[in-house]
Amino acid sequence: MIFDYRKASSPADIEADICIVGAGAAGLAIAWAFLGTKVRVCVVEGGGLIADERNQALFEGSSVGDPPFDPGASRLRAFGGTCNYWGRGCIPLANLAPRDWVPHSGWPIGFVDLEPHYHRARTFCGLDPHELAEDTFLTPSSRRPLSFETDTLVHKTFATSPMIFGHAYHDTFERADNITVLLHANLIELEAAPSAAAVRHARIGTLDGRRGTVSAAHYVLACGGIENARLLLSSNSVAAEGLGNQHDLVGRYFMDHPSGKLGTLFTEEPHVVTRPYDRNVPKGRPQVHPEICLSDEAQRRHRILSGRVRPFAFEEPVPEGLQALRDLRAAMRARRRHENWAIKARVCGRKNGEPDYIAKAMPPAEDLRALTLRAGLNAGDIAKAMGRKLTRQPAVRTERVDLIGYFEQVPNHDSRVILGEERDALGLRQISIDWRLTELDRHTYRTAARLFGAELARACRGRFQTEEWLADKDATPQVFGTSHHMGTTRMADDPHDGVVDRHCKVHGVDNLHIAGSSVFPTGSWAFPTFTIIALSLRLAEQLRMRLEQAAPLLA
Repeated sequence: MIFDYRKASSPADIEADICIVGAGAAGLAIAWAFLGTKVRVCVVEGGGLIADERNQALFEGSSVGDPPFDPGASRLRAFGGTCNYWGRGCIPLANLAPRDWVPHSGWPIGFVDLEPHYHRARTFCGLDPHELAEDTFLTPSSRRPLSFETDTLVHKTFATSPMIFGHAYHDTFERADNITVLLHANLIELEAAPSAAAVRHARIGTLDGRRGTVSAAHYVLACGGIENARLLLSSNSVAAEGLGNQHDLVGRYFMDHPSGKLGTLFTEEPHVVTRPYDRNVPKGRPQVHPEICLSDEAQRRHRILSGRVRPFAFEEPVPEGLQALRDLRAAMRARRRHENWAIKARVCGRKNGEPDYIAKAMPPAEDLRALTLRAGLNAGDIAKAMGRKLTRQPAVRTERVDLIGYFEQVPNHDSRVILGEERDALGLRQISIDWRLTELDRHTYRTAARLFGAELARACRGRFQTEEWLADKDATPQVFGTSHHMGTTRMADDPHDGVVDRHCKVHGVDNLHIAGSSVFPTGSWAFPTFTIIALSLRLAEQLRMRLEQAAPLLA
């Protein structure tokens, strides 16, 4: 059942077996695993069914690192979480083993531990037809990718989920007798027993002042790579340093997937590079796509991190008729927009050189009649563009392809999430992000640009020109985050090395668990959501076992 916690008709205090804080991919996956069972699950979600500015303001914070990082512009506070706007790419994670050139690398678990849960994650994501292996899907892609002449670059295949979880599972949870979802209910603090060895209850509240508690046998934080750390640090009425923070690790090792423009290919055959990686494939064909990645051998040989690159054709001036048609489509889409379009523009905006589809979809000033007339008067431009598409060429002639790189980040003890001095509308201290890159990160960008550029220039018989910032070792890297926040409650067997154990239980707190990419010790280059879901389903299995044992927790 789904309740709006702002309304008096919803229960103020809840008793459950499991309390999950956060209704994004991680939280919903755990709740989904208990559907139809006797286990009582309460999901606490700070947002509503769609995003709104008042709730989004609770994510605001500051940045003190280099590069700068806006904590309010890369997360969504709503049922379904940021995955309401996700790109839907799914792929198993790679690089779980330690690497001697990557500090603090290595997971305490391996692919064999995750594999059965990846298979269940396929079902949750609507990907059952696609077989998988370590760090790739096995379904052939709709378009044949390039063949590389060396062992430097390889292809990895990701699958596109058809699911927007907040929409797909809304009715399922609405009908579920054993699942209680509280919307507009924000976690204020996890109140611990006097020993801080267990959580007694969760204090929750609305922006309008309603307060209550959730009492449960087990608690799961599933609020993302930034907010999980913030909520642990804010739960400090018993442990002054915050829950699980006895070794000053909560919030440290903050990572994202830095991305930015590496350079430009100049070629008379841009379609040779761009078409195989165009994700707009006809309906009915396999929704799987190849990614151009650095091989494991290249990473070892050059002692660099993992990375991928996407080629984007840079359009020359767009012909009048084709631009009018695009503006007409944008204007028609604008009529169907949700009230939270401005939030989507902030969360999904591109700064890394990748074409910004949100900005391009903003409505023009002209009305529909004027746009229709402009398109009709220049119909020849549209016909030429259609002819180019039929011959597998870009709609607009170009001789330039921009290469956008996306990279793993070094786990860095000094890259961290901390509490700032400003407070939000609930009275909680806002977050401050100290995002830092290392020399290994910078070495990776320089080396990868050279490797990607040389191989792809060879493939299209073109010339690669590297971005100027890559030629200067002292220049500030022109990279930006991709909203893949990781590492702030990292997984380790030793509590001196991580916040949670291999089962995602917080070290030293017997009934508190963490779900999401905040537990990732390393992030590879891969889209994290599929692994977030697999880890969440693995955690659900652990919780089921713990509940069956029914050991008393709060002595």
